[in-house]
Amino acid sequence: MPPTSQPWPERVPVLIAGGGPVGLALSALLARHGIASLVVEADEGYCSGSRAICMSRRSLEILGWAGADAATVATGLAWVGGRSYYRDTEVLHFRMPSEPHERFAPMVNIQQYYIEEYAHRAAQDVGTLSDVRFGARVAAVHAADDGVTVEIDTGGGSARVAAQWLVACDGGRSTVREQLGLRMEGMQYEGRYVIVDIEQDTRREVERLAWFDPPSNPGSTILMHRQPGNVWRIDYQIRDDEDADAAVRPENVLPRVQSHLDMIGESAPWKPLWISIYNAKCLTLPRYRYGRVLFAGDAAHLVPIFGVRGLNSGLDDAGNLAWKLAWVLRGHAEASLLDSYSDERVHATRQNIAYGAKSTEFMAPPDFAFRLMREAALRLALDHPEVRSLINPRQSAPIDYAGSPLNGPSDFDDAPGAAPGCPAPEASLLRGAETVHLSQSFGRAFTLLCFQADGAVPDALGALAAGKAGPPVQWLVVAPAAAPGGDGVLRDAHGQAWQRYGATHGTLYLIRPDGYVLARWRQPDPDRVQAALAPFLLNLPAGASDAS
Repeated sequence: MPPTSQPWPERVPVLIAGGGPVGLALSALLARHGIASLVVEADEGYCSGSRAICMSRRSLEILGWAGADAATVATGLAWVGGRSYYRDTEVLHFRMPSEPHERFAPMVNIQQYYIEEYAHRAAQDVGTLSDVRFGARVAAVHAADDGVTVEIDTGGGSARVAAQWLVACDGGRSTVREQLGLRMEGMQYEGRYVIVDIEQDTRREVERLAWFDPPSNPGSTILMHRQPGNVWRIDYQIRDDEDADAAVRPENVLPRVQSHLDMIGESAPWKPLWISIYNAKCLTLPRYRYGRVLFAGDAAHLVPIFGVRGLNSGLDDAGNLAWKLAWVLRGHAEASLLDSYSDERVHATRQNIAYGAKSTEFMAPPDFAFRLMREAALRLALDHPEVRSLINPRQSAPIDYAGSPLNGPSDFDDAPGAAPGCPAPEASLLRGAETVHLSQSFGRAFTLLCFQADGAVPDALGALAAGKAGPPVQWLVVAPAAAPGGDGVLRDAHGQAWQRYGATHGTLYLIRPDGYVLARWRQPDPDRVQAALAPFLLNLPAGASDAS
């Protein structure tokens, strides 16, 4: 992608170091909030090779708020489960939760370069708020209390840009992290996997496939995923004593791939597209905010690929950070709101690392004892279904923000429903004759979600419903399928929303822009609702009443 000939700005609200999928998605999300950003990416264009390939349902929701979901779903290959084999015998067939009325499949396979393209395009669709510069590299960072000055190697010269906030999305070898003298904490596993993209026509179902000690590659573990464009992604483990440089040479890779394709009956002609090598890391910065510098994605944390928590956790960083950064820049909240970004996402990373470590220890046992236990589990799974859950790869899922400083009140006691700090459950609803999904309403504003048997907002909450709470707050009223009410009422045609939110007549949820529950009430009081919103409604224009 040719570099832009535009002059470099002297000042920007947000400078994003790194134009991978997390940086580009963050820029698109900020643009939707009306916040300008400058993205600086060292590569000349989008990445090569599949890299991250499995997009979770949560990531698709976030891409939807950015405006990149339709293209992702149209290109990607949806899947709901997978199979694992011990040698050549199936020992696990798992399926993730899925239903006929869902907005997104549990997982969609799509190469990372598509996500980068679609996020970039979505940012451009908003207008001129997202300025992306490829072929330029962050060279130095000078942080101060009131902003950050960044020196940039532009490829043909240099530039200095002052930013109110710098977000480091520049990957596992982050220059920003190095400039600030920061080190990640955690551990790295020794087990290594060769990653191969090949092009081959196949009719096989789209699902996650895994083989342990297959006859095609004895002693190894092999993973396969179908991708768009007749591409297979193949990951296979190499021996501890194999040389890494030799392991990725085509003359060593291609026979192993051919042997496995022969074993599973994939006989169509094929050709290699990309070869790389990987080993699992469980690393994180201790916090993700350092003054005016924030970290996201691989610059903040490195988690194992098993369970597909890498890019998915990075996109969750972007979804969490975008609205908070926008609120601070627009004067709706104090800068301390960004501390909650660090608190919540460090907590999520530690959860992802814990899950990812368990998967890694099964997929790539770190020592003889782990290998022995895995062998025993696989052998038992041949005849004992109750053991097969040990083989489950524990796919990525959104993390509850237990203990978040943002979590507000709840008077539900032990009743069912999503508590503060939990992801707001999805539901398929009707607006008139149109099917809509609740997650489509999140992303830009706080949502007051009211459950009313008659479809009408109670008089006691009328002032808030009329918009006096100010932007950015929106109201949604959910009524049973047969209830009366106006055109703005959402009807719970399948009973999903009332059941999943544990709702009774009058129940009110306050949901954050990133789709997490902030507070909930069985008996909402306007003053208490206003108090829960107060930290996010600073310096609002008098009389403003929309959610923009």
